[in-house]
Amino acid sequence: MGLSQSRTYLFGAIFILGNLLLPQLCHFIPDGGKMWLPIYFFTLIAAYKFGLRVGLLTAIFSPVLNCLLFGMPSLAILPVLLIKSSLLAGVAAGVAHYTQKLSLLHIAVVIVAYQVFGGMAEWLLTGSFMAAVQDFTWGLPGILFQIVGGWLALKGLAKYEF
Repeated sequence: MGLSQSRTYLFGAIFILGNLLLPQLCHFIPDGGKMWLPIYFFTLIAAYKFGLRVGLLTAIFSPVLNCLLFGMPSLAILPVLLIKSSLLAGVAAGVAHYTQKLSLLHIAVVIVAYQVFGGMAEWLLTGSFMAAVQDFTWGLPGILFQIVGGWLALKGLAKYEF
């Protein structure tokens, strides 16, 4: 989908809305954001199913709007989330385009890749190794949810051509 197509913005808006609502649900649980990593879920779906443009729209606008509307993520960590979200969009769109297939392994590779490279970027930006690996410790349920839930959501959307 090109940037001149209205469907790009329509699907981007739908996934951004998902990334606004899911974190709010997760915040009913103490430390739910750190544990479930909800801001990334719809970015994965957007990029894997609809490509880089929709993925990047979702990756960039979701954290920014969440920060402006709800104060989460805080401005201090917003750059890290933007980097991780953009990496997720790029890797997901790339794997989907290159393989032309959906598998649990492909989704796991996408999630591990953006977490590893995003964690390295976070370490460079913050100087804190512990902050960089937090998603692998606190966020393990979220990583597993992204892999399994993302695969199930994409499998459900696979039969639909938009």
